[in-house]
Amino acid sequence: MGVAGSTGPVMDRDEVDRALARLGAEHEAIETSLLALQDHAGRRLLEGAELTGVTKERWESTEASITLLWAYFDAYSDALRSAREIRSRRRWSSREDLVELTELLRGEAVTVAGSATAMANAPTLPGAGRLSEQFSLSTLVDRMNDLYAASLDMVVAADVVWSALPARIDLLAAELQRTRQLAHSVGVRPGEHPAGDDLERITRTLTRLREEVISDPLAYWVPAPGSSAPGGGRPDISTYDREARALDDVRREIEAVLTVRQDAEARLVKLRDVLSRADRTLAEARSARGEVLAKIAATEVPVVSGPPTVLQEQLALAAEYRRHGQWHRLSPLLESLEQKADDELLRARESLTAVTAPLAVRAELRGRLDAYKAKVARHGLAEDSLLVERYDVARRMLWSAPCDLRVAEQAVLRYQHAVAELLGTPVPGRQEPQDRGGEES
Repeated sequence: MGVAGSTGPVMDRDEVDRALARLGAEHEAIETSLLALQDHAGRRLLEGAELTGVTKERWESTEASITLLWAYFDAYSDALRSAREIRSRRRWSSREDLVELTELLRGEAVTVAGSATAMANAPTLPGAGRLSEQFSLSTLVDRMNDLYAASLDMVVAADVVWSALPARIDLLAAELQRTRQLAHSVGVRPGEHPAGDDLERITRTLTRLREEVISDPLAYWVPAPGSSAPGGGRPDISTYDREARALDDVRREIEAVLTVRQDAEARLVKLRDVLSRADRTLAEARSARGEVLAKIAATEVPVVSGPPTVLQEQLALAAEYRRHGQWHRLSPLLESLEQKADDELLRARESLTAVTAPLAVRAELRGRLDAYKAKVARHGLAEDSLLVERYDVARRMLWSAPCDLRVAEQAVLRYQHAVAELLGTPVPGRQEPQDRGGEES
C-alpha cells in the first residue's frame, strides 16, 4: 500500500488494472446507451417536430442534457484513454505512474468544458452558468446516469404518446367520416338534427386533439406514481375515449333513423289503417247517436266529435318527409303519431260505447221480457190475463219509438213481479230468469 495522498492511499498495479477494467466496461455500456438514445425514434421525432407547451419546454432542457451528456462522455473517454496510456508505458508501473493514475482514477481530475446555454438548461446540473467543472470519474458516471435517465424518460414518454394516440385518433376520424356520410344520406345535418350537431362537435374535438398530441405529447402523458424507470406512465386517452363513446351514441341514433327509412312505408300504412278505423268508429257512433235520439226518449246522449284534423295533417307531413328522405324528421313524428293514433282509436271506441249504451239497455230489457214470457209458457200460465196485460204494456213500450227507458223498465219489473207472485218465487232483480229445461221454479 503506498503513501496516502490527497486522493487517499496510492493504488497498486492490481488495483489500477481492476479499476481500468471496470471503467472500460462502464465506458462501453454508456456509449451503447448514448448511441441508442441518439438513434431513438422518439428523439428523431422530437428534433423535427414543431413543439408547443410543456413538451417544448422539456425538450429544450433535454436537448441541453443530451449535449452535456456527450461532453461528459468525451471527457470521460479522454480521461480513460490517458489512464490507459500511462498504464501502458511500462509493464510494471513506477511509483510516479501509480501516483498519477491514482489521482486520475480517484481524484477530481476530469475537467468538463461546455457552452453556457447547455450547462444552464441541463436540469440536474448544479452551478448553472459555469463554463467548466471538475469531476472524479465516479462522479462523472453518476452525473451521466442521471442525465441519461431524465433524457430517456422524456423521449420515451413523447414516443409512447405519439405511438398510441395519433393512430387511434386517425382510426376514429375515419369512422367519424363514414358516420358523417351515413348521417348525410338520411338527412342528419348540423343545425337540423342534434346528432348532426354532435358530429360537428366530435370532428372539431378530434381535430384539435390530434394537433395538440402532435405538438405537445407530454400534455397527454400521465406519469406512473412512484415509478423511477424511464417512460414509467401511460398516455392520457380520456378525451379520446369520451369522443369515441359520443360517436357510438350518434351512430346508434343514425341506425335508428335508418331503421325508420326501411320500415317507414309499412308504418305509414298501419297509421292510415288505425286512423281510418277510428274515423269509421266515430262515424258509426254519430249514426248510432241519431238512432238513439230517434228511438230512446228522456235520455242524455253524449255528443260525438269529429276526427281531429291535426292527425291527418301530421300524417300528410310524415308522408312528405318520407318522399323527401327527411328520415331524421320522420322518426320522431312517426313515434308520436303512432301513440296518438292508438289513443284516437280508443277514444272512438269509448265514444261508440257511450252513445249506444241506451240501446244496449233497451236490448237487455227486451231480452229479459222475452225470457220471462218463455218461463211463463213453460209453466202453463201463458193465458193468464194479468200477465198478458202486463206483458203487452211492457212490450209496447220497448218496441215503440221513442222509448222511455225508465218507464219501460218499470213495466218490465211489474211483469216480473206478477210472474213471481204466480210462481211463488222472489223477483230476481235485473237478472234473467234461469231456464232449466222445464224444471219447476
